[in-house]
Amino acid sequence: MSKNVIWAVEGSIKEGQGTALNTVMHDMIEVTSKEVGSLNYEWTLAEDGSTIHIYERYADEAAAKAHLTTWGKNAARFIAAVDISRVVIYSSVSEELKASFAGAVMMTPIGGFAK
Repeated sequence: MSKNVIWAVEGSIKEGQGTALNTVMHDMIEVTSKEVGSLNYEWTLAEDGSTIHIYERYADEAAAKAHLTTWGKNAARFIAAVDISRVVIYSSVSEELKASFAGAVMMTPIGGFAK
């Protein structure tokens, strides 16, 4: 199995916060694109513009933890614009990393491959 750490964030954009979300999204993408070990960081928007999903994949747990520092610097701005409804982690991670995601759905890999 892959050492990659993968998660997805789902949320609803708060009324009147589209512009604020767009600003924080661009800032977060710029910073995250420079992180060592950041492999995917993809933001998607529902057709009606009300729901956002973010797919994130990191080379390993160290890279994922490093990203959480970036997240911490932008979390208040993101949360001001989005009500997070669900976070799903698709990787086996340490208890320390799990603790960073209180309330997340933890999915344990049981088969497949990564290229």
